[in-house]
Amino acid sequence: MVAFEGTEGIIVYIILGTLAAIIYSLRILVLLERRISRIDINIDKIARRILEEELKIEKEEQKIEAIISKVGKGARSRTSAAK
Repeated sequence: MVAFEGTEGIIVYIILGTLAAIIYSLRILVLLERRISRIDINIDKIARRILEEELKIEKEEQKIEAIISKVGKGARSRTSAAK
């Protein structure tokens, strides 16, 4: 192995240390990106479940409104006939 002497050696070691730090930082960034993508997927799943539940609730509300309107029409027709 070539022995570096003086300032050349220090500069080479600084460059190697900087490259190692950059590679380590890229590794951390890749891990964080994977974690964020998993979080994004889970948020999407939760949003889809919420949407399904909201659609079910809206269908139930429409059924209830239909029942109420039928009952309301029947009560009106009985009061009209009594007059």
